Amino acid sequence: MPVGGRKQEPVIHEVESAQVEGWELTAQWNRQLEDRSITDYDVSTLFEISELTDAESLEWCYGCGKCIPVCPVDVVGEYGPRKIHRKTQTGFSLLDDPDLWLCTTCGNCLRVCPKEVDMIKIMPAAREEAMARGKEVPLELQTVLESSFKYGNALGQSPRRRAAWTKGCGVPVRQLPKEPGPVRYLLYVEDYWSYHPRGHDAVQACARIFHHLGLDWAILGHEEKTLGDSQRLAGEKGLFEALMEDVVATLDRYEFQTIVTPDPHGFNALEKVYPKYGHDFDVLHYTQLLAPMVDRLPFTRELEYTVTFHDPCYLGRHNGEYDAPRTVLDAIPGIKTVEMGRCRENGYCCGGGGGGMWLDGHTASHTRERLSERRVREAAETGADVLAVCCPYEVSRFEDGAKSTGNDQLRVRDLAELLDEACGGIEAVGG
Repeated sequence: MPVGGRKQEPVIHEVESAQVEGWELTAQWNRQLEDRSITDYDVSTLFEISELTDAESLEWCYGCGKCIPVCPVDVVGEYGPRKIHRKTQTGFSLLDDPDLWLCTTCGNCLRVCPKEVDMIKIMPAAREEAMARGKEVPLELQTVLESSFKYGNALGQSPRRRAAWTKGCGVPVRQLPKEPGPVRYLLYVEDYWSYHPRGHDAVQACARIFHHLGLDWAILGHEEKTLGDSQRLAGEKGLFEALMEDVVATLDRYEFQTIVTPDPHGFNALEKVYPKYGHDFDVLHYTQLLAPMVDRLPFTRELEYTVTFHDPCYLGRHNGEYDAPRTVLDAIPGIKTVEMGRCRENGYCCGGGGGGMWLDGHTASHTRERLSERRVREAAETGADVLAVCCPYEVSRFEDGAKSTGNDQLRVRDLAELLDEACGGIEAVGG
């Protein structure tokens, strides 16, 4: 104990034996006074991660375990920063372990971690190192990264087909390459709304909403490329930077005030990552654009639905936006809303972040069920008719999850689709 402001070492009284309640305890029995080894394991596997740029915080973990209950992957498997830290302490190389590709970088662990162990930085750094060393990368992810490099989109589709959705939306859609000139809002459609069939439903609905509001807006059409945030988080920083250079070069050719995107991952890239490279844009998620305008829409139908809303990780936890989607949802006539137990700051991940959108096969091999399936179960338990989303990844993920879990009665709808339905759909614009 401190004496005169200095720490005083304890005085040790060691005896050969002692009598404790009739039991004789010898000094050999008591190991407290012996040297004990703390080098039973090869901890170099911990240091090979913590020595990477941006991955230093893995070493800060002190095993409190607060991250485990909130980790969405642990709910369906065995995961979490504390478990990964412990494994690397005991000789497991994360660079060779399937755990490397399971993290969705949802950010819920960082929200509760007292030591700020940041898996959002650790995992991309470790994945990048694994790729640099020629480690095994899941084939399904390799395919997507190659497609992103060749075609500028994750789905491997021709850039010429990026604006094909415009033909069926019933309203005119201005494409800047064909109709150049200043515009107020540039809709950065991103890959899934551009190419996926269910994405087409949502983007066409969004176009009709913009038409009802009389917005001055346009798209880049065939010149648009993915913003690349998910590719970056999957470990391909070089690919991300190449995509970013192409994107910025394209944007520099046109005059606009605000970029609007439906993709929380693209929104995160423009809001947080592009500025680190000196590229600053005024950017909104489409729900942030619509929330203050939604009362101007010409609603003609009441939607007698009970709706539960899923918070996208990269709109909510990563960027703090929880209210705009709910403002949009609450404005729709007839709708009754009900929250899932895990929502807002503690919302459950759909499984698509951090490259997880393209790692379903890998995840299925190392978890009891897909994260999207677990989330569908939680939505169905609320008694809702509709699971509402505002991220392009989620419609297809949750619709598949509804089928595989036997919850076909649960409809999955983008907020834009619900708004459009309440406004009368394509018939309301003469389509």
